[in-house]
Amino acid sequence: MVVGVNNSIDLITDDLLVKRCIAENDHHSFRILYRRHQSRVRQIIYQLCNPTSLDDLVQEVFLRAWKGLPKFRQSSQFSTWLYRIAWNVASDRRQTLAQERSRLQTIAEGIATQHHDPDLLQLHYQDLVQTGLRLLSEDHRSVLVLHDLEELPQKEVAEILQVPVGTVKSRLFHARNGMRKFLETAGVQI
Repeated sequence: MVVGVNNSIDLITDDLLVKRCIAENDHHSFRILYRRHQSRVRQIIYQLCNPTSLDDLVQEVFLRAWKGLPKFRQSSQFSTWLYRIAWNVASDRRQTLAQERSRLQTIAEGIATQHHDPDLLQLHYQDLVQTGLRLLSEDHRSVLVLHDLEELPQKEVAEILQVPVGTVKSRLFHARNGMRKFLETAGVQI
């Protein structure tokens, strides 16, 4: 019987859940929305700002969403609106952590160049992509993360970032070129 209940929950659309949240202040419907979207929100935030307090930022996204539901215009999908909130939270976090990241990056690079430990080199390569993303402008990083890493269609990326699809295409082109140049400069064969 529980299986049937879960299957029926899966059939309820986001739109209906949002309507229940707004009309009835339904926390249960919002929990379902949370379960459906929290993984993608977590990935977006991680890719955009690689935060140390990821759980807090995901919670912040859903808190803002809950508080903002009465203002949500259902002309776009709930997921698009939610990912826009995630983008805003990540942007706010990036601004507050910019100086700390720079300092930590300098320390990490110094350690990696002083030691030829394979584990340190592996960490260096794993961090290379994150470093490349941080070096891109916020506009280019956002498009690259949302489209290439999160695999959202260009149209949805345009809605999230509130820019025309043509702008998404242009930024994506420049972001990929910037990342390619960074990786080549770092000695990665592409």
